[in-house]
Amino acid sequence: MIYYKSEEEINLVRESSLLVAKTHAEIARHIKPGISSLELDLLAEEFIRDNGGVPAFKGYNGFPCTLCVSPNEQVVHGIPNKDILDEGTILSVDCGVLMNEYYGDSAYTYEIGDVDEDVSELLKVTKESLYKGIEKAIVGNRIGDISNAVQEHAEANNYGVVRELVGHGIGKQLHESPEVPNYGRRGSGIKLKKGLVIAIEPMINMGKRDIMQHKDGWTITTVDKKPSAHFEHTIVVREGKAEILSSFKEIEEVIKKRNG
Repeated sequence: MIYYKSEEEINLVRESSLLVAKTHAEIARHIKPGISSLELDLLAEEFIRDNGGVPAFKGYNGFPCTLCVSPNEQVVHGIPNKDILDEGTILSVDCGVLMNEYYGDSAYTYEIGDVDEDVSELLKVTKESLYKGIEKAIVGNRIGDISNAVQEHAEANNYGVVRELVGHGIGKQLHESPEVPNYGRRGSGIKLKKGLVIAIEPMINMGKRDIMQHKDGWTITTVDKKPSAHFEHTIVVREGKAEILSSFKEIEEVIKKRNG
């Protein structure tokens, strides 16, 4: 069952999504060599609660933390821990918020200190793939148009597109129908209608697309141990041009200032 959202509901998803963006910006201020992912997690939880939200992931199907924090070859669903993050690491951070009964969800992959040029390129192309998908999220197109746009851009750059994990509808539930794969055929899947709110989230590997799950039941890594990047926006399907409800602006202002 797909739940199309009214403008009032879209505004509530936007509010939650913008708190996710602000939470990302808050942790971006602290992401540097020598910090642990657990410290980032505690900062995020405090910030979300101080701003009237509830961490969406904490307790979700038993997940123990506020953030999914996945360094280097970890694709997604990494559990924050006390290990120190080193110079040259990339760190995928996925954050969700529940506020006023509606969810927001967004992910960003950060560079910690100086990162190898080829790894930086992976992040750039993954983010571009996200926006290529968003361009297709308009009334009259189909889910497959989003999926194909992501896949084509990633594979044109010789990267592997993760297939087992997908984007999703979002609203009163964190994961709603429909699924939004990052690969697929143009013109396939459900027709996109006004008021469809979805999270689009390319997970792109530097090497092959194959992944495996760790014994903790959560952490997903690349089989070939090559780096993986992950970017995600919550968006609403509109006529002519999709509207992005989450934001990277706050994050990138912090990063720019820090690198200034």
